[in-house]
Formats: sequence, structure tokens, C-alpha cells
Amino acid sequence: MYYEEHEHIEYHYDIGDQSRQQPVTAPTSSPPASEPPRPQQSAQAGLQAVDPGAIRRCMYRFTYIWMRGGNSFWFWPVFVGRTSVSGFRWTGRRWVYTGIGLNRIDMFTC
Repeated sequence: MYYEEHEHIEYHYDIGDQSRQQPVTAPTSSPPASEPPRPQQSAQAGLQAVDPGAIRRCMYRFTYIWMRGGNSFWFWPVFVGRTSVSGFRWTGRRWVYTGIGLNRIDMFTC
């Protein structure tokens, strides 16, 4: 998997499946103005990473992420892999493309 950027449009390529190439763009609007309420802690205290299947349902939707260590932010996921998710993170002024290891995410909601 690799990506390249041309004129503010990023393209993801899955080398094994050339038929799935499509432009990936940031949302055209800012996320909701307020932070959503944090979900209750999971009963599975031993959980070490977010399940890729769980966060996959948030693709192309405003998603709020709480990271291990306390940071939190709005995110627009566009790709979910086995161990990571990539997409656009809201900086407070604009969307910036980034990738996040699923083991670094504490909780999320979309």
C-alpha cells in the first residue's frame, strides 16, 4: 500500500488490487463544533487494540478518537488495515492526512 498526492487529492493504491484505485479526499466541511460524550469504558479491560472491523463502520464519517495518553480529535477515516487506520485529522483549522496505529487508540465514536 502506498499513496501519492497531486493537487491536494491523495490516491491510495493497493498493489494487489488495481481495480480499487480511487481518489481519496478530505471532507468538504469542518466537523461538528462540540466534542461528543466519551463512551463508557469497555468491560474488556485487557483489550490492547481497537478491532479493525469496529472502526471500519466509521469510514467516510466524522469520527471522534480518544488516544491512549489523553489526546483526542476529530478524524475522517478512509482506509482501515489490520493494524492501522488512515484518514484526515482535524487540526482545528483544516484537515491533514495521517495514519494511526490501532493499538494507540483508546476509544472512538462515529
